[in-house]
Amino acid sequence: MKRRDFLKTSAAVGVAALTFDNLQAAMNTNTIMAEAVPDMVAVMGGEPEQLLERALKEMGGIGKYVKKGQSVVIKPNIGWDKKPEFAANTNPDLIGALVKQCLNAGAKKVTVFDRTCDNWQKCYDRSGIKKAAEDAGATVLPAHDESYFKEVSLPKGVQLKSAKIHKALLEADVWFNVPVLKNHDGAQMSIAMKNYMGIVFDRGFFHANDLQQCIADICTWNKKPVLNIIDAYRCLRRSGPQGRSVSDTSVLKALIISTDIVAADTAAIGLFNQVEKMDVNLVKHIANGEKLKLGTQKLDKLNVKRIKL
Repeated sequence: MKRRDFLKTSAAVGVAALTFDNLQAAMNTNTIMAEAVPDMVAVMGGEPEQLLERALKEMGGIGKYVKKGQSVVIKPNIGWDKKPEFAANTNPDLIGALVKQCLNAGAKKVTVFDRTCDNWQKCYDRSGIKKAAEDAGATVLPAHDESYFKEVSLPKGVQLKSAKIHKALLEADVWFNVPVLKNHDGAQMSIAMKNYMGIVFDRGFFHANDLQQCIADICTWNKKPVLNIIDAYRCLRRSGPQGRSVSDTSVLKALIISTDIVAADTAAIGLFNQVEKMDVNLVKHIANGEKLKLGTQKLDKLNVKRIKL
C-alpha cells in the first residue's frame, strides 16, 4: 500500500488532512500477515456499503458471524431526532447494507432497535434508519416501553449489578453493535461501549452512579456482539451527543470493525484525534473495560489491517 494522503474532510465541515502515515501513528499497530484473520480492520475512502463489504471480507466474511436460520439483532445508535448529516446517529446506509449482508448469509430474521433519547418514532424516521432497515428486509422494533425489556444479572459489574435488556436481544442468536463515532458531553466519547446504553431501559442509574464505570459494567453482559462495527463515515467531533449544526461534523469516510470492544474504541479515538483532540484517558470507561478484561487498549499487541479503497 502506498503511503499517501487518503482523505481530506469536507471544507464545509472544517478542513483536516488524514494520511495513511498519521493513521498508523494514531493506531500504533503491527503489520499483519496477508493470510491471517485480523483482530481489527480499518477501512477508509469509500461509501458505507463499500466500507462494510471490504471490512467483512477481511474479517472472514459475513458467514463467519451469521449462520443460516439464525435470528440477528443490529443495534445502531438512533438516539436523536436528527438527520444523517448531523452524525448524531449511525449512518442509515451502513445499517441497510448490514441487514442485506445478514439476510444474504441466511438469517431468518434481522431486527433493528434502539432505546432512544428523543421521541422514538421521530428518531427512527428522521435518522433514516427505519426506512433503510425496512427497505433492506429488517424488522424495526420500538424500545420506548418497559414491557420490551427483561432484567438480567451482571455478576462482573462493579456499580451496575443488573439491567433490563431488550427482549429482542435476549432472544437473538447473534447481534451486531453498530455505533457512530462521536463526541459526548457526559461520557466524553460515544462509540461501541457507550452504544450499550441503548440496549437497557433505565439509564438513570448510570448517570447517578458513576457513568464511566456503569458503561463498562453493562459491557460485561455475557452475550457479546459478534462484531463491533464503528461508523466513522461522518463523525461528530464536537457538541455531542446531538450536535448543533453540520459544522460540528467531519467527513472521514472510514469504518473500524473488531471483536474487541476496548480495542475498537481505542482505535476510533486515535482516528477521532485527527480532526479533534481527545485524550483517551478522559474516556474512562475504556480503561475501566480493560480492567474488567473486556479487551485491550494495547493496539500494538494486535493484528490490525488498514485498507484504503
